[in-house]
Amino acid sequence: MDPTDTGMPLDTVATMSTVLEGILYGFSVLMFMGTIWTFTYKKRMRDVNRPVATVAVLLFLLSTMHVVIEIIRVEDGLVKFRDTFPGGPVAFFADGKQKMFTARSVVNVMQTLLGDGVVIYRCYVVWQSVRVIILPCIMWCAIAVCGAYMAYDFSLVSDAESIFTDQTGRWVTGFITLTFATNLFSSGLLAYRIWTIERKISTTRTRRGVRPIVRVLVDAAVLYSVHLLRDNMSCPFEQWHICHRRLD
Repeated sequence: MDPTDTGMPLDTVATMSTVLEGILYGFSVLMFMGTIWTFTYKKRMRDVNRPVATVAVLLFLLSTMHVVIEIIRVEDGLVKFRDTFPGGPVAFFADGKQKMFTARSVVNVMQTLLGDGVVIYRCYVVWQSVRVIILPCIMWCAIAVCGAYMAYDFSLVSDAESIFTDQTGRWVTGFITLTFATNLFSSGLLAYRIWTIERKISTTRTRRGVRPIVRVLVDAAVLYSVHLLRDNMSCPFEQWHICHRRLD
């Protein structure tokens, strides 16, 4: 299969995804600054929730690494190796053995696992029950398996015809589907738990104090879903674009 037969050349897909990722990364920088300000404003260092702050910093660092890797990869494919790589930019972006290609996939998997782990842990804290998070934990392990095999498959092949095989396409599909399902399921459990607590409370004053929490959780779930969309659009977007045409 010729990469140019997909309806959109891979160099165009890579450029578009990088531009969109850069725009969304700017919003994530502002959100990260707001998060750190919330943690530290008028608080002593010993009063800061260090585990949550650490996760926030790690997510921001991984997001930054993702953007840097993508910029380097686009610069290599469109400028540095444009005239020297066999097949040109289209073949370059279809080459899974490129170091930046593999590094980008690995960072995306790590970032997704960390974010989903936080959502599951937050669900456990609210419910205070291990049984509630059994299914999310199983789904998290499945995400890790799909992500690992996805990155591994991409690192083994170097031609456009074999990189987007049916097997690789299924790993990509499974990784993205399970990630969204885990996020939505865990966030739904959180909202449901708070809603049931609210129903048991009869005073209007307390209800007004609980309902904003539900809105915050829903907003957080939406924002994290957008974050996942950004990464899954910029990292395996090229793979997704061609894999589904192959699977169809």
